Amino acid sequence: MKYGKIPGVDKPVSRIFLGTCTKRFMGGGDCSDLLNAALSLGINAIDTARVYRGAERSIGRWLRSSDAREKVVILSKCAHPDLFGRKRVNGRAIRADLKKSLSLLGTQYIDIYIAHRDDTSVPVGEIVEIFNAILSEGKIRAFGGSNWSHERIEQANEYAYSHNLVPFAVSSPYYSLAEQYGDPWGKNGLGITGSQNASARAWYAESGLPVVAYSSLARGVLSGRIKSSDYSSAGKIFDRVTMRGYVSKENFERLRRCEELAKAKGVSVAQTALAYVLCSGMNTFAAVSGSGAGRLKENALAADLTLTAAECSWLESGDR
Repeated sequence: MKYGKIPGVDKPVSRIFLGTCTKRFMGGGDCSDLLNAALSLGINAIDTARVYRGAERSIGRWLRSSDAREKVVILSKCAHPDLFGRKRVNGRAIRADLKKSLSLLGTQYIDIYIAHRDDTSVPVGEIVEIFNAILSEGKIRAFGGSNWSHERIEQANEYAYSHNLVPFAVSSPYYSLAEQYGDPWGKNGLGITGSQNASARAWYAESGLPVVAYSSLARGVLSGRIKSSDYSSAGKIFDRVTMRGYVSKENFERLRRCEELAKAKGVSVAQTALAYVLCSGMNTFAAVSGSGAGRLKENALAADLTLTAAECSWLESGDR
């Protein structure tokens, strides 16, 4: 496993985050086998959210029954829109989510706490002030934004620097080899794939701001679960969100190239796709779920696989 540094977090952070937006975690049951397996593989970072139903409860049950709290890095998210789509990026909602998350997780603090969505009608300085206040209370170690534009994060950090405050430490957009089409989740989800987001990727590469890429295997499209030759069968395998956002002929061509490169390197399709994320030229971490110890091991080994810039470019476009 390889590790990176996220400002404010007092321990190395594994380049692979264990994602918990899965039926098993969200069901709130016992997931200690997955969490123990991940930790034994060197995956010490966990990605969760208040909106992930029972996921925080599952993690909290494990933390209470083990000595793992000081060994792991917990990233949780707040301020997701409500069921009616109403935005909740405000101090009251953020604090309410935090109180609930801390209770369910059974911990005194969350390592990385990020706003799940942005609300551009709220002055960015207000949001920076809210997170700094919570930071000063010792309830979080670092903060950031998920589905935030890089321009908005840049504005937030300029405000922080000019007011002698702590800036955003991390961003969590959609990023993988598969290009995202539109807003498959609704409620202002944001990705940084495709030529239209080249400027965002360039900004992240230049700034070095840590990027925790969610859906780094495009909700299973790049997991090896389906072959590139089975494009016509995708609707029988994937849900509507995946079909709407990630299933396209162009992405299945990327999957075909991923299969080809994986075979040449003697690794799996998923490992190749994750390595693409981690070798992007940005300071990337990849959030990915796993259904069992075998899949977790496969994902963990991807952190040690290196792709060249030429290989990454070929995976994207087919250009050599």
